[in-house]
Amino acid sequence: MAEYVLTATKSNTRPGSFYDRIERFYDLTFKLNGYGRSLDQYFEAHPLPIFPDARILDAGCGTGTLTLALLRTLKGPVKLMALDLSASSMATAKKYVNKNNPEQQAVRFTRGNILALPYADEAFDLVVTSGVLEYVALDEGLSELARVISRGGYLLQLPMRPSLVTSLLEMLFRFKAHPMSKVSETTDRYFQVVSHYRFPPFHVIGWSRSAVLAQKI
Repeated sequence: MAEYVLTATKSNTRPGSFYDRIERFYDLTFKLNGYGRSLDQYFEAHPLPIFPDARILDAGCGTGTLTLALLRTLKGPVKLMALDLSASSMATAKKYVNKNNPEQQAVRFTRGNILALPYADEAFDLVVTSGVLEYVALDEGLSELARVISRGGYLLQLPMRPSLVTSLLEMLFRFKAHPMSKVSETTDRYFQVVSHYRFPPFHVIGWSRSAVLAQKI
């Protein structure tokens, strides 16, 4: 891994501190790259496998782009939680949720580390995560996510694909994308992949991201 990568451990909060410093810039990039619109289109074409009162976690919510997309696609009441290491990013996410939540779906925010999630085993029916596993050892991250997902529950991860665009983002945000072969191999240890979606190239995030839905069996 390159020296600039901030690799998190169970007790290391440096990535959270880094995002506290760049929160405004980070939030602006998501407004400019159309990530929210791409997520809306993805969820419309690929409805989430959820049911009323499902327990859902956005693991690494950042400034709330994925959390807000979930709120826009949810059709019934759920128990939605969002976790991040960065207090500043979560404060922004809370502000957006309070402003853009017409159904008044409750969202509970918690500061925490994806490698030591403050939840019981099998606490969630669905976990979504984006832009977090690139900061940790992949096996450690996926095993901890699998721990908190119920048997038969789902993980939706949106990994960064190695590319020229990703290389630029790696330098800006100090992470390292995992090879997609490694993502597939490690995911298969804990889940059964249901679908692997590649965002269209005319979507800005299509240059760097995929969506992998997997079920814990």
